[in-house]
Amino acid sequence: MMTESEFYALVDETLISVEEKLDDAETDLDYLISGGVLTIKCENKSQIIFTRQTPVRQLWLATKTGGFHFDYDAELKTWVRDSDKATIRYVFEAAFLDQAGESLSFDI
Repeated sequence: MMTESEFYALVDETLISVEEKLDDAETDLDYLISGGVLTIKCENKSQIIFTRQTPVRQLWLATKTGGFHFDYDAELKTWVRDSDKATIRYVFEAAFLDQAGESLSFDI
């Protein structure tokens, strides 16, 4: 099991990567990272929220269609959904397209 500091570093790296890609978005977005939480406010007022869940070592993603829990897969070097092993990239890109109305490719 990864240490708390390793977990924090992985989450921070993921959230910063998302934030940097959001700078390329053409739609009007507001976003903020604070304390292991990334909140993205879309033009249509919907929100996408990433939250760090330290006790269970998961990264959670809240979208208008539901909440998803991701575990870090060291072999794949990415976060995978605990229910079906879908990558966070796949789930987030679909949610972003649905809520922001824009297709962006996120390298997470």
